[in-house]
Amino acid sequence: MLLHREFVTVAKAKGGKLAFLDRSTGQRVSYARALLGSLLLARRFSRYEDGYIGIMIPNSAGCALSVLATLMAGRVPVMINYSTGAEHNARFAQRKCDFKTIITSRTLLKKIGCNLVDGMVCIEDIMHQVTALEKLRAWLKSKLPTRSILKQIHHGDPDDSVVILFTSGSEREPKVVELSHRNIGSNVIAAREVFAFHDTDILLAILPLFHVFGQTTNLWLPLSLGLTIVTYANPLEFKTVSRIIRDDKATVLIATPYFLMGYLRQSSAGDFESLRIVVAGADKAPEWLRRAYEEQHGLSVYEGYGTTETSPVISVNLPGAAKPGSVGRPLPGVSVKIADINNGRPLGPGQEGKVLVKGDLVMKGYLGDIEETALRIEDGWYETGDMGMLDEDGYLWHRGRLKRFVKIGGEMVSLVIVEDALQQIVSDDTEVCVVEIPDAKKGASIVVVLDHDVDRKDVLAKLSQRLPPLALPRHFVVFDELPKMGSGKVDFRKTADMVMARLKGHSSSKLV
Repeated sequence: MLLHREFVTVAKAKGGKLAFLDRSTGQRVSYARALLGSLLLARRFSRYEDGYIGIMIPNSAGCALSVLATLMAGRVPVMINYSTGAEHNARFAQRKCDFKTIITSRTLLKKIGCNLVDGMVCIEDIMHQVTALEKLRAWLKSKLPTRSILKQIHHGDPDDSVVILFTSGSEREPKVVELSHRNIGSNVIAAREVFAFHDTDILLAILPLFHVFGQTTNLWLPLSLGLTIVTYANPLEFKTVSRIIRDDKATVLIATPYFLMGYLRQSSAGDFESLRIVVAGADKAPEWLRRAYEEQHGLSVYEGYGTTETSPVISVNLPGAAKPGSVGRPLPGVSVKIADINNGRPLGPGQEGKVLVKGDLVMKGYLGDIEETALRIEDGWYETGDMGMLDEDGYLWHRGRLKRFVKIGGEMVSLVIVEDALQQIVSDDTEVCVVEIPDAKKGASIVVVLDHDVDRKDVLAKLSQRLPPLALPRHFVVFDELPKMGSGKVDFRKTADMVMARLKGHSSSKLV
């Protein structure tokens, strides 16, 4: 599957059907018009240097068409995170991938206070410069038979890169991930197979396209099915998003647990009546969240699991085939095995170890880093860096990042398990993160970070009934707000840095 060429085939078949309802701009874009717009931009983008083109545009019809146009022009889109440190991220991407041109938006730059980086081209300027003749040529091309259009855009190979993405960098400097048409295409095909999507489905696309979760599930999946996509640029405007779900009668919502929490709190009875599929991924979905959606809206939240390097979905719970608390069974065509963390020996059902994945979903590699690629992929098996277990029914249970385990007194303690225990004790509206603070003399300390004050003695007493003594936290620290990634996931590296500064007396936060 070549994704941009698949889009052409679908767009010609769907014609006047609504492809994008852009709730940030009010634009309504049919499949026919989306094809016209992408062909028009492709001609413009072909003027830029071969290789990579950066894209730094909020989630919108314009962002989607820019991705399509880049591929049609024979270039590879490099998706740049604008939510935190946009200027730094733009320069980092240019340096890592060795390219210059970045398609961005003047409106975005003004809104986030980002300086114009050398090589940036604003989409508003591009559209202003388009001539009447260019529009006519693109319109005529869009009216040609599908086969004729396909002959005039970039062909390519399934193993060509379809996108360059960056890992979250929540634990270390981001890695540059190359994903091919085959990688993302395999995920799209598998998702279409296991979920019963309808031609009338309306998918709410609030996940940013600079994350693989959004790139696959909010762009390529619905486009391949010819669905209507409702886009909104800011997933953090919880009340607005809840209203959009109600007003536009979205039927499919794919989001992170953090976003789902926000929509739950800002929604009213009846807001989610149209939804029939709700999927959570990118972070662990707490049990209370699943229960609350069921009780307040009669909806099941199906939790899945994936990584940037696996395009992203590895496993997911499904209607009629779900085990709450697990992250579901592996997708068709995906192999998962659990291996001993010390010797790599395969482990059986019920045994915890490293999670390894094999299949067409596994990335091409880390761009420009053969050594790191070789360390993570061996004989086709990608080592996720996560800990987990497969049960006797083939469901995968995610136990957290291996790096989020700490050795105390010779025992491996999972920070995620400590977090889970805490979340069951504190109120649902209290955000919790657990980090490790190394100490050469006293050994590693487990520190609880919260955004609300708690009764330390009471919490420790309740934790002692759920956790072994070695897993009990040594410190409690309160911040007004925990640092986040663009997906709403807690930035563990920044959190740990803030805690270390606090414990050294250099922070204004409270020590509980």
